[in-house]
Amino acid sequence: MSSRHHIDDFMLGRIIGKIEEGRKISDVAREFDIAHSVVPRLWKSFKTTGMCSRRHGGGRVRSTTPAEDRYIVLSAKRNKRTTAQQVANQFLAASGKQISRKTVARRLRGGGLYARRPVVCVPLTRQHRTAHLQWCREHHIWTEQD
Repeated sequence: MSSRHHIDDFMLGRIIGKIEEGRKISDVAREFDIAHSVVPRLWKSFKTTGMCSRRHGGGRVRSTTPAEDRYIVLSAKRNKRTTAQQVANQFLAASGKQISRKTVARRLRGGGLYARRPVVCVPLTRQHRTAHLQWCREHHIWTEQD
């Protein structure tokens, strides 16, 4: 038997068709390599409702709506230097709904905004620059062989 996996609508239709042909449940389960208990459950669902599509909607309810997600991304784009906590506080003031900093960070990530700063190179201090210049002045007469 296979491990748990999602059965798509096409495969569900094929399973129901095999049972309607008069095939045994155990033969159908073996043919499609699924657990024996799945086939009678699908058949029962098909007989009672007339269809056997998978029910969606599991999981936790989102704390923000798509419109609120767009507001979060827009407020972060308006002022790029605000932190996720500051955006959460702005959202609380605007909507009266409390959301966490992590929720804001996830919504910003979904909107294509990340907490990164492009760094071209490591910034050098004055001491680094003077030491580099001194080394160059000492070694400017070197050849490729040196």
